[in-house]
Parts: sequence; C-alpha cells; structure tokens
Amino acid sequence: MELTASAGLYVHVPFCRRKCPYCSFYSFPPQPGDITRFLAATQTQMRLAATLPKVRALTFATVFFGGGTPSLLPVEALADLLTEARRLFAFASEEPEITVEINPGTIDAAGLFFLRRAGFNRLSIGVQSLNDEELRLLGRIHSGAAARDSITAARRAGFDNLSFDLMYGLPGQGVDSWQATLDQAMTLAPAHLSMYELTIEEGTPFALGAERKEWRLSDEDEILAMMAAIDSTIGPSDLERYEISNYAAIGRQCRHNLNYWHNGFYLGLGPGAVSGLDGERRIVVADLTTFCRTVTAGQPGWHETERLDREAAFRETVVMGLRMTAGVDLAHLRQRFGIDLPQYYGTTLARLLDLQLLALRDGRVFLTGKGLPLANQVMAELV
Repeated sequence: MELTASAGLYVHVPFCRRKCPYCSFYSFPPQPGDITRFLAATQTQMRLAATLPKVRALTFATVFFGGGTPSLLPVEALADLLTEARRLFAFASEEPEITVEINPGTIDAAGLFFLRRAGFNRLSIGVQSLNDEELRLLGRIHSGAAARDSITAARRAGFDNLSFDLMYGLPGQGVDSWQATLDQAMTLAPAHLSMYELTIEEGTPFALGAERKEWRLSDEDEILAMMAAIDSTIGPSDLERYEISNYAAIGRQCRHNLNYWHNGFYLGLGPGAVSGLDGERRIVVADLTTFCRTVTAGQPGWHETERLDREAAFRETVVMGLRMTAGVDLAHLRQRFGIDLPQYYGTTLARLLDLQLLALRDGRVFLTGKGLPLANQVMAELV
C-alpha cells in the first residue's frame, strides 16, 4: 500500500460524562469553558499541522473522531471540525471514511441526522454490553435498551455503516451472559463488531479493585469458552474476522484502523493524541490546559517525539500486522525496510511455525487458528 496516499486523521476528544473505571485513556468530565477552549485550540492545531512538510506530503483516506466521548460535543462543533479538516488537508477521494464514536444516551435522533448530513458516514457505538447489571459495573451511563434505541435511530438517520464495541471477561460475567449479549448483538445486524477482552489497566479503579480482590476476573478456561462462543455465533453470519478483535461484513472493514495495523502514516490532533509520521511518533501533551497554551503560542502541541531505528520499526510493523488475519506480506516488508522476515527471525520463526502458531503461505506470515487465542504470547516472541 502507498503509505502517503492512505493516511489517517485522528481527532481525540478528551471529554466523557463520567469516567469509566476500566478506562486508561486521557478523558474527563468537562468543566465550564473546557469544550470551548478545546474546540478553539484544536482548530488552531489543525492549521499549524497543515503547514508542516511531513503533513503536506500526506493524502488522507480516513478521519476518525475518538475519545473520550465525541458525542458530548455539540453536533455543530463536530461538523465544524470536520469542515475545517476537509479544507486544510488533501483527501484521496470525495467520500473518505469518516467515523465518529458515540455513546448511547449522549446524542439524540436529530443529532445523528445532523451528523450524517454533515458528512460523517460511519458510527462506532460504545455498547460494551447489553446486560444492564454489567453496564452498571462498567460505569456506563446507558442501559441495554438505550443502546438498541441508538442503533435504531442511527439507521433511521441514514447510517448504514454501523460498528459497535462489546467487552467480555468482565468481573462476574459468565459464558451464558456473554452468549446472551452476542445473540442480542447479532439481531441488530451490525456491519462491524469489535469485541475486546477486558484488560486491567494500571492506575484505574478496576486495577485497584483487582488488587483488593473485590471481585473475581474470569479465568483462562472461561475466557477461552467466551472466545469459542464468538466463533460459533459469528461463524454462520456474513461477518468475517479480519483482525484479532474485529469482524466485518464485506467492504465494511475499518479502513482507519487497517492503516494503523499496517503501521501507516497518521496525524493525531487533540490533547493526548499520537501521530505516526515518516518513522517518527509524536505525542501531544495529555493535558487540556497545557495543550491550549502550547498551540495558542504557535506550537503544534507535541511534547514528545520518538524515532525508531529501521529494525525496531520493522519489528513493530510485523507485530502490528500480525493482528490482521491476512498477516504480513513478506515482499512489502522487504521493499519497505530492506529486511527479509524469515531470515531476520530465523530459529524463532521456525519454532513458531513448528508449533503451528504461525503459518507461512503465498508470501505471507499469519497467525493460525491455534495461534489467534495466543496472539500476545506469539507477538512477545517477535517484538
């Protein structure tokens, strides 16, 4: 793929109505004036970034508004940010993939209709569970019924590219409860499903609860049974697994995330956002006040820049690429980095092939069905 012609633009909206106890992203409930400051500073940052040679060399194929909860912003403000991005940056087509994350209970039918007419053509809905008790445990502000209502309203507003997120391995969640959520989710006919095992992130209330043994996490056998439930439920549908945690109907894969998994180029705007530009990773300060002050002073807002050497960038591209079921293309890796993957990994690759955790076929290396549930261990061998 031509990296400079398929770049992604990400806008991080750091606001949420209530911080979820499992979340480690930079986000917080906004105080009076925070949203106004954020909007002004982010538009300024856009204009500053658009003048940089490494950004001007890019043609964008996707836009993604994430967070936090972007749907806490006024829909007019989201539309203005998108309009400014379309004005400032070069795009590969008249209709790039433009995603906005929403949470049920933070936007109404009129708002969804407005966003669709403003050019947003993909929704990522933070459902997480369709079990009300699990939603309360997760600190979500919506019910299962509200999630279903949001999906119905989105379709009526004209969104036919709908994705929603689900989580499994929750404290106290059994296989039967997870199966019930899966069954309900499939009746909603998603174009895309993202299903993630709960990860206990350091510094979160969930991490403290685990340390205090306030609840029991699912054990390995239960997690494997939940994964098996995904396979048996999704398998007969028209959704195909294209990444470790993601399933999509034909033509509905998330192009923005595919660019990440190919270790492509992307520009991140907003406090806490990360950019990957021509071998450099640039990180925006994760503090709203500092972010606003920095960009107002005429700086793009990056407080940290990291450049990987060729081999480190190669390994990162391999590990990220193996998240996709199609795996990594050996010829593309040689062309991009001048490194031959089988020769580079040598006996490590041979052992993983012998264990049937990886397969090498038709010029690609990919995780096998046996290797997918053990992806983290496999990737640890290659990083």
